[in-house]
Amino acid sequence: MTNFPYLTEQNDPYLFSPKLISQEVLAALPDGYVLRPLKRDDYNKGFIEVLGQLSVTGQTSQDVFEERFDVMKQLGCYYLVCIESLGEVVACATLIVEHKFLHNCGQSGHIEDVVVSDTQRGKKLGKRLIDQLTYMAQVLGCYKVILNCKEHNIPFYEKCDLQVAQVQMSNYFDRKNIK
Repeated sequence: MTNFPYLTEQNDPYLFSPKLISQEVLAALPDGYVLRPLKRDDYNKGFIEVLGQLSVTGQTSQDVFEERFDVMKQLGCYYLVCIESLGEVVACATLIVEHKFLHNCGQSGHIEDVVVSDTQRGKKLGKRLIDQLTYMAQVLGCYKVILNCKEHNIPFYEKCDLQVAQVQMSNYFDRKNIK
């Protein structure tokens, strides 16, 4: 399965084609909210600040943001969605499509970096993000979608039709000591 119909030209402001956004998910958003692909100018709309409510973002300048946006766009397997209200990004999440040799050279979707601004919680925006990423994974031909989460978030993800399936293992590196 190819993702090419959903990729955009390098000069297009969207990370991927808005045609990949579910009309059903859009209709389920509260009035005044829009779900869309990440845009190159979202640095100025609070994207990094919202993401910073999830984990450390570091000192990300606009130039660094735009360089990373361009890399993600060129690779064609990153699908970051944002929910915007009143011109500001208030929620975002990422789908990464992994191309595999398993399952007849299938694709697996990885959900990452799901965050809703602390001023916007309780509006089911997180559920809408997961619904959108699940929809996209299916349209893009993934045979499954997976995510890692903290134990206290399991009940939320179970409400999004995900089930506890395996154990996550990790090894975080101290970047200062890498030579």
